[in-house]
Amino acid sequence: MLQFVEGCDDPKLLRQLIANARRLKADDLVAAAFRKLVSIVPDEKPGTIEYDFWCTIQAFEQLLSEERGKTIRLSRTRQKLARVGVVNILSDFATSRPTDGFLMLAERDMLDLAGETLVAKYPDRFAPETVAAAASRLSEFRRRTDASAGDSTAAVPLT
Repeated sequence: MLQFVEGCDDPKLLRQLIANARRLKADDLVAAAFRKLVSIVPDEKPGTIEYDFWCTIQAFEQLLSEERGKTIRLSRTRQKLARVGVVNILSDFATSRPTDGFLMLAERDMLDLAGETLVAKYPDRFAPETVAAAASRLSEFRRRTDASAGDSTAAVPLT
């Protein structure tokens, strides 16, 4: 089934697969289908900051949609993107207080999809203080996760 997920490019089918896998408590399948779903970015080239940014946005939108039971789009973020671009948005993510998206991804052990991770991944696109702020936040939250690893309430599964 994981091989099927890897080759699937149909968002509707992946969402259905996530729902079915969740019902069957197949957490590995839920995670794989979720990651595949958020990686489907038709307008951007994989390996670019823009592609990775849209994966981050889609991950948060999908989590919010699942949580609220209706389709959620980050309208303000999308509007800001049109005004200031990906790099400025990611800079703001890294240098302001942690966003709801960051916290939600951190709760689910998905910091690899956080905007701060993109700042660390593409440091040449950002000011040194922005890269340092992103690295500091990621380090702080990873320490929190490591410290609470023995706490049964620390790991929050995808909802």
